[in-house]
Amino acid sequence: MPFIYINILLALTTALLGLLLFRSHMMSSLLCLEGLMLSLFIMSALTTLGTHHTLSITMPIILMVFAACETALGLALLVTISNIYGSDYVQNLNLLQC
Repeated sequence: MPFIYINILLALTTALLGLLLFRSHMMSSLLCLEGLMLSLFIMSALTTLGTHHTLSITMPIILMVFAACETALGLALLVTISNIYGSDYVQNLNLLQC
């Protein structure tokens, strides 16, 4: 296994570990999700370059489209929550209030 794949897998596991450990702030969770999507994009782009199938070329592009939609939705949610509650602490969110 080449070193680039080991580095990408290390970045993927680091982002996943960061997502699991640092869940107190929404901003850190969104940054870890972006790290996950970036490492998945690089991994899918590298595997697409290794294979020569014409249908697999669109996979990294579709992944980046979903990552951009996730980013826009996450930032809109972050702005809304910080305007309503005053901070981005996940523990302060009470979904049972009407």
